[in-house]
Amino acid sequence: MTTHRTGTAAVLDQLRADGMTTVFGNPGTVEQGLLDAIDAAPDFRYVLALAEAAVVGIADGYARATRRPTFVQLHSGVGLGNGIGMMYQAMRGHAPLVVVAGEAGVRYDAFDAQMAADLVGMARPVTKFATRVIDPRSVLRVLRKAIKIAATPPCGPVFVSLPLDVLDAPNDEVVVPTSIPRTRTVPVPELVEAAAGLLAGARRPVIIAGDGVAESGAQPELARVAELLGARVWLADTSVVNLDAAHPLYRGPLGHMFGEVSTAAVREADAVLIVGTYVFPEVFPALGSPFAAGARVVHIDLNAYEIAKNHPADLGLVADPQATLAALAEELVRRGARPATAPPPAAGRTEVTGGEVYDRFLAELAAQTTDPVIFDEALTSSPPLTRHFPPRSPGRHYLTRGGSLGVGIPGAVGIKLAMPDDVVIGFTGDGGSMYTVQALWTAARQGIGAKFVICDNGRYELLNDNISVYWRERGVAPHAFPSSFDLSGLPIGFTDVARGLGVQAARVATVDDIGPAIKRMLADDEPFLAHVSVEPGGRWPRPEGK
Repeated sequence: MTTHRTGTAAVLDQLRADGMTTVFGNPGTVEQGLLDAIDAAPDFRYVLALAEAAVVGIADGYARATRRPTFVQLHSGVGLGNGIGMMYQAMRGHAPLVVVAGEAGVRYDAFDAQMAADLVGMARPVTKFATRVIDPRSVLRVLRKAIKIAATPPCGPVFVSLPLDVLDAPNDEVVVPTSIPRTRTVPVPELVEAAAGLLAGARRPVIIAGDGVAESGAQPELARVAELLGARVWLADTSVVNLDAAHPLYRGPLGHMFGEVSTAAVREADAVLIVGTYVFPEVFPALGSPFAAGARVVHIDLNAYEIAKNHPADLGLVADPQATLAALAEELVRRGARPATAPPPAAGRTEVTGGEVYDRFLAELAAQTTDPVIFDEALTSSPPLTRHFPPRSPGRHYLTRGGSLGVGIPGAVGIKLAMPDDVVIGFTGDGGSMYTVQALWTAARQGIGAKFVICDNGRYELLNDNISVYWRERGVAPHAFPSSFDLSGLPIGFTDVARGLGVQAARVATVDDIGPAIKRMLADDEPFLAHVSVEPGGRWPRPEGK
């Protein structure tokens, strides 16, 4: 009897050719053939998570750390639906996820059967590309197309629906590594000269930089251009280190909420260089132009869609940030620019401080670790964190992005899997942690020794901050915050939850708890969770728990 290679076997061969043998997923019946084949393949690793949001969050962290396309398996329409929120995070953060989900089969299309859904329609709003394979002769062709799109800057998630009968059919497609286009492009010299002409000589220049800088490895070039222009550097759409936080021209992230913040940063500028981001990634952006009349604007990005998307630019360059900033720096030097010998001091920024226990916990943790990798979803508890662990080196500091909660725990798990020799610490809040707390189980089951810190204030503090702005803008007198923002009434035993999922944990409610908790956290390379009070004076925000 002749044995034919199936589409399922062909998919595994293609993933091998592309070095994508770590698979993140949650199983289902219509994916059973693929999962059976993965389990039988000794060179594959299947990272199981108990909920789809955790699956995608872990894969997202892994993709961010490895900067390579990452394979994610979800289960049909229900599983895809559960993962959509985290796929949105991946889209906003440009993570190259290749997400697949199974279907019962093309042959059942006419039945509107159980679990039937328009998977492509569900996935399209949160992906660069979404499609369905319907011909067994094009499984690998479509998969390679998806991988190419995901991995081509600006990167982002893609989705492929894989019907079971298509994967079960014989497949004789040739396996070849996916071709990823190179995007290290630089504008022609006259355009570089035009950019320098618009920026040189500005008295109050500002740079707005985003993750496109880090994606192209352009941090040194960004710093050099900033120094040659004497330009303050603000960050937008930022989730990694795009400029050393200790640089004298660094001003920090603009945030993602209110247009008044970004407007205040640029309204006095007479020249603005935007690189690696769009302007401005906010929930409530300014409807009018944030720029001063007559301000000269140059926008550099590999994503043509983002250039001048919301506000006009005098010059838009669709090009690689690293190569373009390097060429721009040379042109500025040719015109006589020299690095500022005494850059203007960083403007003072109001720090939101946590409680004494939290601050001393961070100080002791910083003293006991050397260059750990930090995943920061601490949000309102983030300022003390960045004071003790400033984001200085590429690949050592990750932020949440996309606007929803729940990335801190799974993100740290994925990064630790990609960087097993590093100390990886994920910070999240009491509210955010519960979106994807199942990821702790994956860390325990897979032996992924990430560390986790839950910053507990007993409420969604960010919502309190945001509604305060809402009241002020509308002339509403301050009053009690909505009860739906409060989590303090019924205690969550985070240490009990962690232990129930296989992760050791300690509660840090007083200064005396700090030393033993950190000693236990760093004693070995096993996962560990610290539940820390961030209330002023070390006050615990909820009734006493374990």
